[in-house]
This record gives sequence, structure tokens and C-alpha cells, in this order.
Amino acid sequence: MTQARTLLELAGADLAPARLRDSALVLIDMQNEYLAGPIAVPDAAPAIAEAALLLRVAREAGAPILHVAHKGRAGGMFDRAAPRGQFADALAPWGAEAVVEKGLPNAFAGTDLHALLSKAGRKNLVLAGFMTHMCVSSTARAALDLGYRVTIDAGACGTRDLPDGAGGTIPARTLHTIALAELADRFAIVARDSAPLV
Repeated sequence: MTQARTLLELAGADLAPARLRDSALVLIDMQNEYLAGPIAVPDAAPAIAEAALLLRVAREAGAPILHVAHKGRAGGMFDRAAPRGQFADALAPWGAEAVVEKGLPNAFAGTDLHALLSKAGRKNLVLAGFMTHMCVSSTARAALDLGYRVTIDAGACGTRDLPDGAGGTIPARTLHTIALAELADRFAIVARDSAPLV
């Protein structure tokens, strides 16, 4: 049996992860909503720690940094005025770092993210955030359509358990692995650790 290969590999694409100094860092929904409550991500703490490393390196390199936040309704999930709707403390924006609020999984939909990235002049994006199968995936797929080259730091993302539709549960780590495999097939370079990015 031959070893499986991605479409990117079959096409001879450059599979080297983007370096932060040459990229824009887009942190997606790194909000307290994922630390506790009904949609808590089991591996949120290590993902936030790795994202904090990316953020530090991007700041030191002077790279554009964009913080994306999901904005829900007042009193509900992702209420931006409530503590759970705020960014995790370790990833709070500094100074002029852009904050983009979205209402849909794709961070480009109905927001100025594309305009901000165009103004920054960066075509390489490094993505990190929650959840791998949802907003990270939707944003990476849309970014390809818009002409960006996407790198995802696998360790700086996470997701949660989901029902399998047949009475069982798909564990978060399995779903995370599958979501990254789907993205790596055509939509993004997946870095398994942050070392090649910094």
C-alpha cells in the first residue's frame, strides 16, 4: 500500500511553514468562553500558552497582529461585555493591535479582516485559535480563496468533543487531528510545533 499524500504534496507545493517575521499573525477566538462552561476546550491551556509564544515572537518581529473575537448576543455566549467573551489574559491585545469582531465562523465574513491584511501588505498568514474544526477551518479556507498562503500552528489550536450523530462522541483530540488533516490536504501548511515559525 502506498503512503497517503496530500494534494499539496502531489502538486509539489512549498510546504515550509511561514515565518512570523514575514507573516501576519491572526489569533482566532482566543476567548475565555473556551476555558470554562458548555463549550470548554480540553486542551485550551496549552494552546493558549503556545499562542502566547507566537504573539511574543510576532511582537518582537514587528509583524502585523490581528485579534479576532466572536461576538455573540448580550447575556449569551460570546457576550463581549462579559468576562467569558473577553480574550484570555495571556493574549490580550496591546496598543494598536487590531481587534476584529465577527458573527460567523469565517473571520473574513462581514468584517474588515481582509482590508486590514491588505493594508499590512502580508500574503502569509499564521493562524492560531479556537476551534480547529470551526472558525480556524472556515477562516483558513476563505483565506485561500482570497489569495493568502496559510500556516496553522497545530499546538496553538484546539477544539471540543462533538456528538457523532449516532449516540456517541468524537473526542476533541480526534476531531482536532482530522480537522488539521483536512486543512493540510489543500488549504494550509500545518506546523506541528512552533519551532519553524519563530
